[in-house]
Amino acid sequence: MAQFTVNTSRIDPYKNFKFRVVWDGRPVAGVSKVSGLKRTTEVVSHRDGGDLSAKRHSPGVSTFEAITIERGITHDTDFEAWASKTFSILGDATVSLKDFRKDMAIELYNLQGVKVRSWQVFRCWVSEFTAVPELDANANAVAFETIVLQNEGFIRDEAVVEVAET
Repeated sequence: MAQFTVNTSRIDPYKNFKFRVVWDGRPVAGVSKVSGLKRTTEVVSHRDGGDLSAKRHSPGVSTFEAITIERGITHDTDFEAWASKTFSILGDATVSLKDFRKDMAIELYNLQGVKVRSWQVFRCWVSEFTAVPELDANANAVAFETIVLQNEGFIRDEAVVEVAET
């Protein structure tokens, strides 16, 4: 059975290192890592009164795991600006109740730079912001800033379909 409907001779799955995060209608600069999208649905167990031998199971409430996004520290202030919507040293009156939530997209690209999958993530807001990581003069690494996004679900964008590869 072919794994790809258009590129039937392709046997390799897509790589996980060519992607883009989009919010406010534009790509977010310098994103290096995005945690996975995960949904968990609780199991509701019950017994049928006439059947003593087994429990029955049905789906309950679904929850969506927080998404962690990290990038190297630059002079782009998008992470900090969004994180500041839910916290301010000036007090609660300066926290934005109007626009602290955003919808965003996570896009996956093939090696030729063609978008092959996209997921829409809904009503995200920053619950954690790391402005500067642990600093270590003995290390040889990039300094990353990180945001953790709570969200209310995601769907795959079905408008993004497989295209013929050259």
